[in-house]
Amino acid sequence: MVTLQLFHDYRWFFLFSAGFFGLLVGSFLNVVILRLPKMLLSPELDNSLHNTFNLQFPASHCPECLHPISWFHNIPLLSFVWLKGQCYHCQEKISLRYPLIELLTLILSVIVANHFDISAATLAALLFTWQLIVLTFIDIDYTILPDQITLPFLWLGLLVNSCSLFITPIEAILGAAFGYLVLWSIYWIFKWVTNKEGIGYGDFKLLAMLGAWLGYQSLLSIILISSLLGAIVGISLILLYGRDKNLPIPFGPFLAIGGFTTLLWGEKFNQWYFTLVAL
Repeated sequence: MVTLQLFHDYRWFFLFSAGFFGLLVGSFLNVVILRLPKMLLSPELDNSLHNTFNLQFPASHCPECLHPISWFHNIPLLSFVWLKGQCYHCQEKISLRYPLIELLTLILSVIVANHFDISAATLAALLFTWQLIVLTFIDIDYTILPDQITLPFLWLGLLVNSCSLFITPIEAILGAAFGYLVLWSIYWIFKWVTNKEGIGYGDFKLLAMLGAWLGYQSLLSIILISSLLGAIVGISLILLYGRDKNLPIPFGPFLAIGGFTTLLWGEKFNQWYFTLVAL
Protein backbone atom coordinates (compact mmCIF):
# COMPACT_ATOMS: atom_id res chain seq x y z
CA MET A 1 0.00 0.00 0.00
CA VAL A 2 2.89 2.34 0.83
CA THR A 3 4.45 1.64 -2.58
CA LEU A 4 1.16 2.32 -4.37
CA GLN A 5 0.83 5.60 -2.51
CA LEU A 6 4.36 6.53 -3.59
CA PHE A 7 3.42 5.72 -7.17
CA HIS A 8 0.35 7.94 -6.91
CA ASP A 9 2.25 10.80 -5.28
CA TYR A 10 5.31 10.61 -7.50
CA ARG A 11 4.45 9.57 -11.02
CA TRP A 12 8.08 9.78 -12.10
CA PHE A 13 8.91 7.13 -9.50
CA PHE A 14 6.21 4.85 -10.93
CA LEU A 15 7.58 5.21 -14.46
CA PHE A 16 11.16 4.84 -13.24
CA SER A 17 10.21 1.63 -11.43
CA ALA A 18 8.49 0.27 -14.54
CA GLY A 19 11.57 1.06 -16.62
CA PHE A 20 13.98 -0.41 -14.07
CA PHE A 21 11.96 -3.60 -13.77
CA GLY A 22 11.66 -3.74 -17.55
CA LEU A 23 15.43 -3.49 -17.82
CA LEU A 24 15.87 -6.48 -15.50
CA VAL A 25 13.24 -8.44 -17.42
CA GLY A 26 14.97 -7.54 -20.69
CA SER A 27 18.10 -9.31 -19.47
CA PHE A 28 16.04 -12.45 -18.86
CA LEU A 29 14.32 -12.11 -22.24
CA ASN A 30 17.76 -12.32 -23.85
CA VAL A 31 18.22 -15.69 -22.17
CA VAL A 32 14.84 -16.95 -23.39
CA ILE A 33 15.44 -15.72 -26.94
CA LEU A 34 18.85 -17.40 -27.03
CA ARG A 35 18.05 -20.68 -25.29
CA LEU A 36 14.40 -21.61 -25.86
CA PRO A 37 14.78 -22.30 -29.61
CA LYS A 38 17.87 -24.42 -28.94
CA MET A 39 15.98 -26.36 -26.30
CA LEU A 40 13.16 -27.02 -28.78
CA LEU A 41 15.27 -27.70 -31.87
CA SER A 42 18.12 -29.58 -30.16
CA PRO A 43 16.61 -31.61 -27.30
CA GLU A 44 19.72 -33.82 -27.31
CA LEU A 45 21.47 -31.01 -25.42
CA ASP A 46 19.56 -32.15 -22.35
CA ASN A 47 20.06 -35.88 -22.70
CA SER A 48 22.07 -36.22 -19.49
CA LEU A 49 22.71 -34.44 -16.22
CA HIS A 50 26.15 -33.52 -17.50
CA ASN A 51 24.72 -31.73 -20.53
CA THR A 52 21.73 -30.06 -18.86
CA PHE A 53 20.68 -27.09 -20.98
CA ASN A 54 17.67 -24.99 -20.08
CA LEU A 55 16.80 -21.43 -19.07
CA GLN A 56 18.72 -21.85 -15.80
CA PHE A 57 21.69 -24.05 -16.68
CA PRO A 58 24.43 -23.58 -17.58
CA ALA A 59 25.05 -20.21 -15.93
CA SER A 60 25.67 -17.17 -18.12
CA HIS A 61 29.02 -17.47 -19.89
CA CYS A 62 30.96 -16.02 -22.79
CA PRO A 63 30.08 -17.94 -25.99
CA GLU A 64 33.71 -17.68 -27.14
CA CYS A 65 35.90 -18.49 -24.12
CA LEU A 66 33.06 -20.17 -22.14
CA HIS A 67 34.17 -18.39 -18.97
CA PRO A 68 31.29 -17.83 -16.49
CA ILE A 69 30.12 -14.23 -16.31
CA SER A 70 30.26 -12.70 -12.83
CA TRP A 71 27.14 -10.95 -11.59
CA PHE A 72 28.87 -7.56 -11.64
CA HIS A 73 29.73 -8.14 -15.31
CA ASN A 74 26.12 -9.02 -16.06
CA ILE A 75 24.30 -5.84 -15.00
CA PRO A 76 21.84 -4.86 -17.76
CA LEU A 77 23.17 -2.06 -20.02
CA LEU A 78 25.70 -0.80 -17.46
CA SER A 79 28.05 -3.78 -17.77
CA PHE A 80 28.04 -3.50 -21.56
CA VAL A 81 29.06 0.15 -21.35
CA TRP A 82 31.59 -0.49 -18.58
CA LEU A 83 33.23 -3.39 -20.47
CA LYS A 84 33.11 -1.41 -23.73
CA GLY A 85 31.14 -4.16 -25.41
CA GLN A 86 33.80 -6.83 -24.81
CA CYS A 87 34.16 -9.97 -22.72
CA TYR A 88 36.18 -9.20 -19.59
CA HIS A 89 38.23 -12.38 -19.96
CA CYS A 90 38.91 -12.82 -23.69
CA GLN A 91 38.04 -9.34 -25.03
CA GLU A 92 35.79 -10.87 -27.68
CA LYS A 93 33.07 -8.46 -28.79
CA ILE A 94 29.66 -8.86 -27.16
CA SER A 95 26.71 -8.71 -29.55
CA LEU A 96 25.11 -5.28 -29.55
CA ARG A 97 21.72 -6.97 -29.68
CA TYR A 98 21.81 -7.90 -25.98
CA PRO A 99 21.81 -4.31 -24.66
CA LEU A 100 19.44 -3.22 -27.43
CA ILE A 101 16.83 -5.78 -26.34
CA GLU A 102 17.29 -4.65 -22.73
CA LEU A 103 16.85 -1.02 -23.80
CA LEU A 104 13.83 -1.89 -25.96
CA THR A 105 12.20 -3.69 -23.04
CA LEU A 106 12.85 -0.70 -20.78
CA ILE A 107 11.35 1.78 -23.26
CA LEU A 108 8.26 -0.31 -24.04
CA SER A 109 7.68 -0.99 -20.34
CA VAL A 110 7.66 2.75 -19.60
CA ILE A 111 5.31 3.39 -22.54
CA VAL A 112 2.89 0.71 -21.30
CA ALA A 113 3.03 1.97 -17.70
CA ASN A 114 2.42 5.54 -18.84
CA HIS A 115 -0.54 4.47 -20.96
CA PHE A 116 -2.37 2.26 -18.45
CA ASP A 117 -1.23 4.10 -15.31
CA ILE A 118 -1.37 2.35 -11.91
CA SER A 119 -3.73 -0.56 -12.56
CA ALA A 120 -3.99 -4.30 -12.99
CA ALA A 121 -4.11 -3.66 -16.74
CA THR A 122 -0.52 -2.39 -16.56
CA LEU A 123 0.77 -5.67 -15.14
CA ALA A 124 -1.12 -7.70 -17.73
CA ALA A 125 -0.03 -5.40 -20.57
CA LEU A 126 3.60 -5.67 -19.47
CA LEU A 127 3.46 -9.47 -19.63
CA PHE A 128 1.79 -9.20 -23.03
CA THR A 129 4.50 -6.84 -24.29
CA TRP A 130 7.41 -8.88 -22.97
CA GLN A 131 6.27 -12.07 -24.65
CA LEU A 132 5.84 -10.20 -27.94
CA ILE A 133 9.49 -9.14 -27.72
CA VAL A 134 10.56 -12.75 -27.23
CA LEU A 135 8.41 -14.02 -30.11
CA THR A 136 9.67 -11.28 -32.41
CA PHE A 137 13.34 -12.09 -32.05
CA ILE A 138 12.90 -15.86 -32.01
CA ASP A 139 10.95 -15.62 -35.27
CA ILE A 140 13.64 -13.40 -36.78
CA ASP A 141 16.37 -15.87 -35.80
CA TYR A 142 14.66 -19.22 -36.38
CA THR A 143 11.39 -18.48 -38.23
CA ILE A 144 9.42 -20.24 -35.51
CA LEU A 145 6.81 -19.04 -33.03
CA PRO A 146 6.99 -21.56 -30.16
CA ASP A 147 3.73 -23.05 -28.96
CA GLN A 148 5.31 -22.93 -25.50
CA ILE A 149 4.72 -19.16 -25.58
CA THR A 150 1.76 -18.53 -27.88
CA LEU A 151 -0.61 -21.14 -26.43
CA PRO A 152 -0.14 -20.32 -22.71
CA PHE A 153 -0.57 -16.63 -23.51
CA LEU A 154 -3.67 -17.38 -25.54
CA TRP A 155 -5.22 -18.98 -22.45
CA LEU A 156 -3.87 -16.17 -20.27
CA GLY A 157 -5.55 -13.64 -22.55
CA LEU A 158 -8.88 -15.42 -22.14
CA LEU A 159 -8.30 -15.57 -18.38
CA VAL A 160 -7.47 -11.89 -17.86
CA ASN A 161 -10.47 -10.92 -19.97
CA SER A 162 -12.78 -13.22 -18.02
CA CYS A 163 -13.11 -10.21 -15.72
CA SER A 164 -13.24 -7.76 -18.68
CA LEU A 165 -9.78 -6.31 -18.02
CA PHE A 166 -9.36 -5.16 -21.63
CA ILE A 167 -12.45 -6.50 -23.38
CA THR A 168 -15.46 -8.67 -22.56
CA PRO A 169 -15.10 -12.46 -22.33
CA ILE A 170 -17.21 -12.97 -25.45
CA GLU A 171 -15.05 -10.54 -27.44
CA ALA A 172 -11.94 -12.41 -26.27
CA ILE A 173 -13.32 -15.82 -27.28
CA LEU A 174 -14.42 -14.53 -30.68
CA GLY A 175 -11.07 -12.79 -31.09
CA ALA A 176 -9.18 -16.03 -30.50
CA ALA A 177 -11.43 -18.01 -32.85
CA PHE A 178 -11.53 -15.46 -35.66
CA GLY A 179 -7.82 -14.67 -35.27
CA TYR A 180 -6.94 -18.27 -36.01
CA LEU A 181 -9.52 -18.73 -38.76
CA VAL A 182 -8.61 -15.55 -40.66
CA LEU A 183 -4.98 -16.54 -41.28
CA TRP A 184 -5.89 -20.20 -41.64
CA SER A 185 -8.29 -19.26 -44.45
CA ILE A 186 -5.73 -16.97 -46.11
CA TYR A 187 -3.15 -19.78 -45.91
CA TRP A 188 -5.37 -22.28 -47.74
CA ILE A 189 -6.63 -19.80 -50.33
CA PHE A 190 -3.05 -18.74 -51.12
CA LYS A 191 -1.90 -22.35 -51.28
CA TRP A 192 -4.80 -23.29 -53.55
CA VAL A 193 -4.06 -20.41 -55.95
CA THR A 194 -0.23 -20.56 -55.97
CA ASN A 195 0.53 -24.07 -54.68
CA LYS A 196 2.86 -22.40 -52.17
CA GLU A 197 2.74 -21.90 -48.42
CA GLY A 198 2.66 -18.19 -47.64
CA ILE A 199 2.03 -18.20 -43.88
CA GLY A 200 3.15 -20.52 -41.09
CA TYR A 201 0.91 -22.25 -38.57
CA GLY A 202 2.64 -20.32 -35.80
CA ASP A 203 1.21 -17.13 -37.27
CA PHE A 204 -2.33 -18.55 -36.92
CA LYS A 205 -1.73 -19.18 -33.22
CA LEU A 206 -0.10 -15.79 -32.68
CA LEU A 207 -3.04 -13.92 -34.19
CA ALA A 208 -5.43 -16.11 -32.16
CA MET A 209 -3.48 -15.13 -29.04
CA LEU A 210 -3.64 -11.45 -29.98
CA GLY A 211 -7.37 -11.81 -30.55
CA ALA A 212 -7.81 -13.38 -27.11
CA TRP A 213 -6.12 -10.35 -25.51
CA LEU A 214 -7.51 -7.58 -27.69
CA GLY A 215 -10.79 -8.91 -29.09
CA TYR A 216 -12.16 -9.61 -32.53
CA GLN A 217 -12.54 -5.85 -33.18
CA SER A 218 -8.75 -5.53 -33.02
CA LEU A 219 -8.04 -8.02 -35.79
CA LEU A 220 -8.59 -5.51 -38.59
CA SER A 221 -6.03 -3.04 -37.26
CA ILE A 222 -3.53 -5.80 -36.42
CA ILE A 223 -3.73 -7.28 -39.91
CA LEU A 224 -3.60 -3.90 -41.65
CA ILE A 225 -0.60 -2.68 -39.64
CA SER A 226 1.32 -5.94 -39.93
CA SER A 227 0.60 -6.30 -43.66
CA LEU A 228 1.65 -2.72 -44.37
CA LEU A 229 4.87 -3.07 -42.39
CA GLY A 230 5.59 -6.45 -43.98
CA ALA A 231 5.12 -5.01 -47.47
CA ILE A 232 7.36 -2.02 -46.73
CA VAL A 233 10.14 -4.17 -45.28
CA GLY A 234 9.85 -6.83 -47.98
CA ILE A 235 9.98 -4.33 -50.85
CA SER A 236 12.85 -2.45 -49.18
CA LEU A 237 14.91 -5.63 -48.80
CA ILE A 238 14.37 -6.47 -52.46
CA LEU A 239 15.14 -2.99 -53.83
CA LEU A 240 17.97 -2.00 -51.46
CA TYR A 241 19.68 -5.32 -50.79
CA GLY A 242 18.67 -7.44 -53.77
CA ARG A 243 16.97 -10.06 -51.62
CA ASP A 244 15.39 -12.92 -53.52
CA LYS A 245 11.66 -12.18 -53.59
CA ASN A 246 10.94 -15.91 -53.24
CA LEU A 247 12.65 -16.11 -49.86
CA PRO A 248 10.09 -16.00 -47.03
CA ILE A 249 10.15 -13.22 -44.45
CA PRO A 250 9.00 -14.01 -40.90
CA PHE A 251 5.55 -12.49 -40.41
CA GLY A 252 5.51 -12.88 -36.63
CA PRO A 253 7.45 -9.67 -35.89
CA PHE A 254 4.95 -7.64 -37.93
CA LEU A 255 2.01 -9.26 -36.15
CA ALA A 256 3.71 -8.49 -32.83
CA ILE A 257 4.16 -4.82 -33.77
CA GLY A 258 0.56 -4.69 -34.96
CA GLY A 259 -0.60 -6.25 -31.69
CA PHE A 260 1.40 -3.87 -29.51
CA THR A 261 0.27 -0.84 -31.51
CA THR A 262 -3.35 -1.97 -31.28
CA LEU A 263 -3.04 -2.57 -27.53
CA LEU A 264 -2.23 1.11 -27.02
CA TRP A 265 -3.79 2.95 -29.94
CA GLY A 266 -6.17 0.49 -31.61
CA GLU A 267 -9.28 2.65 -31.29
CA LYS A 268 -7.54 5.71 -32.69
CA PHE A 269 -6.17 3.68 -35.59
CA ASN A 270 -9.62 2.31 -36.43
CA GLN A 271 -11.15 5.78 -36.28
CA TRP A 272 -8.43 7.14 -38.57
CA TYR A 273 -8.78 4.19 -40.98
CA PHE A 274 -12.57 4.36 -41.31
CA THR A 275 -12.42 8.13 -41.68
CA LEU A 276 -9.88 7.68 -44.48
CA VAL A 277 -12.00 5.02 -46.20
CA ALA A 278 -15.10 7.23 -45.99
CA LEU A 279 -13.39 10.09 -47.83
